[in-house]
Parts: sequence; C-alpha cells; structure tokens
Amino acid sequence: MSEDARFEDAGDRPLYLGAVTPEDLQVISSLVQDAVFPVTEISWRGAERRFSILLNRFRWEDADAATQRGRPYERVQAVLSFGDVLKTRAQGVDRSDADMILSLLSVDFEPGADGAGRVLLTLAGDGLIALEVECLNATLRDVTRPYVAPSRHQPKHDG
Repeated sequence: MSEDARFEDAGDRPLYLGAVTPEDLQVISSLVQDAVFPVTEISWRGAERRFSILLNRFRWEDADAATQRGRPYERVQAVLSFGDVLKTRAQGVDRSDADMILSLLSVDFEPGADGAGRVLLTLAGDGLIALEVECLNATLRDVTRPYVAPSRHQPKHDG
C-alpha cells in the first residue's frame, strides 16, 4: 500500500508566498486564519519600514489529508511580514502583557491612492492591527517543520 509523501520526505515543502495584489493577500489570509502568537512575537522596525509576526499557523493546506488518513492536524511556525509600512496602529493589543496570546482571524487590504492603502489584521476578541502601507508587499514563510497541533483539533467556525 503506498502513501503520499510527507513533509519529512521533502514531498510537502514549506510555504513561501508573496502578495502584491489584494487577491494574492486573500490566499495568504486563508492560510493564516486561526494562527496564534504571543504579543511578544510582533516586530515593527520603523527604520526598515517592516512589520512582522512569528506565528503558529494551522496547516489548512494539510487538513483534508490529515482527516482522510486519521492523523493529527498540524501547525507550523511561520513569519508573516509586510514591507513598505509607513505607520502601524493597534486596538486590543497590550504590548506590555508578555503573556497575551493573540489569534489572527483575517488579513485584508483597503486600497488607497496610487497603490498605497491599509492592511488590516483582524484578531479574535475585537483586536485589530492596521498598517499604513506605501504599496502591498507581504510574504508568508514557514520557518519550522510542522508539529502536531496541541489541541489535536481543526479550528471550527460558526456560519
């Protein structure tokens, strides 16, 4: 009986995606939905105009295979990064609370003039991070091997 290749066999490569259009960003948004991260893993480098988050994302791209094979669901650490960021602002995010864990619900882009706009990272519990950007320039890169999701469950959504 043959089995499809797994990450350990180098058949399931880590993600490394870029987004320069709102449609590209929706692909990234679907892959980071339900990602969790400590507030301490948010990085804003104003001089470099770069905003990044090291997050633990649910591997949505593997969920069907895990269900079909009866194996645990997986998460992977990934860096979600935005370049050309002019300004950031947050609501419901207490950077002084090192124990705060945030859950990312979606990533959206509100276009402005001449390619500029605002990236909105919507968090569970009415949290929001807004990034004023000169242009849309996002990347999502897996940086670790997948690991068994601690909850062992796929996130559920109403609707």
